[in-house]
Amino acid sequence: MNPINILWVDDEIDLLKPHILFLEQKQYTVTTCQSGTEALEAIDDSNFDIVFLDENMPGLTGLETLNEIKEKRANLPVVMITKSEEEYIMEEAIGSKIADYLIKPVNPNQILLSLKKNLDHSRLVSEKTTSNYQQEFRKIAMDLSMVNSYEEWADLYQKLIYWELQLEDIEDVGMTEILESQKTEANLQFGKFIEKEYKSWFDHTNDAPIMSHTLFKDKVVPELSSDQPTLLVVIDNLRYDQWRAFEPVVNNYYKKSSEVPFYSILPTATQYARNAIFSGLMPSDMEKLYPKYWKNDTDEGGKNQYEAEFLEAQLKRLGLNHLKHEYHKITNLRSGKKLVDNFKSLKNNDLSVVVYNFVDMLSHSKTEMEVIKELASNDKAYRSLTLSWFKNSPLLEMIQQAQQMGFKLILTTDHGTINVKAPSKVIGDRDTSLNLRYKTGRSLTYQDKDVLAAKDPKAIHLPSMSMNSSFIFAKGDLFLAYPNNFNHYVSYYRNTYQHGGISLEEMIIPFVVLDPK
Repeated sequence: MNPINILWVDDEIDLLKPHILFLEQKQYTVTTCQSGTEALEAIDDSNFDIVFLDENMPGLTGLETLNEIKEKRANLPVVMITKSEEEYIMEEAIGSKIADYLIKPVNPNQILLSLKKNLDHSRLVSEKTTSNYQQEFRKIAMDLSMVNSYEEWADLYQKLIYWELQLEDIEDVGMTEILESQKTEANLQFGKFIEKEYKSWFDHTNDAPIMSHTLFKDKVVPELSSDQPTLLVVIDNLRYDQWRAFEPVVNNYYKKSSEVPFYSILPTATQYARNAIFSGLMPSDMEKLYPKYWKNDTDEGGKNQYEAEFLEAQLKRLGLNHLKHEYHKITNLRSGKKLVDNFKSLKNNDLSVVVYNFVDMLSHSKTEMEVIKELASNDKAYRSLTLSWFKNSPLLEMIQQAQQMGFKLILTTDHGTINVKAPSKVIGDRDTSLNLRYKTGRSLTYQDKDVLAAKDPKAIHLPSMSMNSSFIFAKGDLFLAYPNNFNHYVSYYRNTYQHGGISLEEMIIPFVVLDPK
């Protein structure tokens, strides 16, 4: 292994001889300089792993030397050492992206700790994370055999996401594979839990989670006030792990006051789940009460064209039609920018609703475009792509403006999505719906073990397109495929993001309330 090369710059370098000997005994190579000018020449001539830099030197000061070093080697870690505790020096140094900051007199162990933190950091974090997950793995495996309530499932899923994000940073393929197998097992058990419990959640005598159709009344309404405008953002198709990926960006402008996971209704598809959020009704009730707004799977035309009308009707039903509100749906960059430009006009609303469709478009383009297949080849890449979009999107500009104008912010989604891996054969007639994670129609033939079948849709508050029509929902990471042209169909859709079925990723989703910083 190559020794670590340290450049130590101090105009009183002779006084640091004991420190340098200590480091050399630890197998570090130390080059010394007595001025900023010497240091810059040394950096031109040799490759160093880290620089220890005295702040107070004659000639080029430490801060001036730091700026020059960063221009030459932007990624070279620099540890600033100073006698001064003056705040402006610390701020200048931190603003210039120093790796660490030490106050004189420094002892050898402080130096060693700084080296470990900056050069061994990824290895130490990797070892610690792996060791912690190995311990947690056993606990999660035990929990999996005992979890038996919707609260426990939401907690377990959050744990799996936490470890997925921790392991993502250390890139230990073995550990990631173990976690993947644990997620697969969790989804298998979760499918059994939903099969057993889902129908009972609509029985008013039973305990039920917050779901799509109860979310607005139970969670949004208590946050509304005529004293503070509220911005409700519904990001279509957003998974919990994607929210975790861009949560730190939102935290620059807002502080979280509450976060609860809630459950998407089945099918976990936009026309069902999002209409349920805005109407406060289950699909069979929407069909009965608002036939001109509701469209079934095989009906012509867009299925989510009346969300504003559904919201209006729900506010009226809840006695809140006095609230000044607006609804906006963003489906492309142009409409996003237009709303950003006119955002100040929302200040006088009690409630402004923005439905943002980008993540849904991303998951569909992964199916259709080779370049997106490359960019979002797995969950880690999919999260990264979502984060990149969010940091450069009109949505972030809206959140920044909302913070400046004192809006309360509510972020949520209608359902999640899952990367589908394996096909399950299904046969239906020409009127069968097209979604890959659920089907509705007559005379459906399917593999019993792969799906939850709802032979009486009304029992789970879904509409029947005709007599004898039923619903089936794919479990785990399966997708439903017809036998004709099977191989082409399977290779086209395998490893694409789909929604509509039963999985932790699709059903357990975030509802977050934030206050402006």
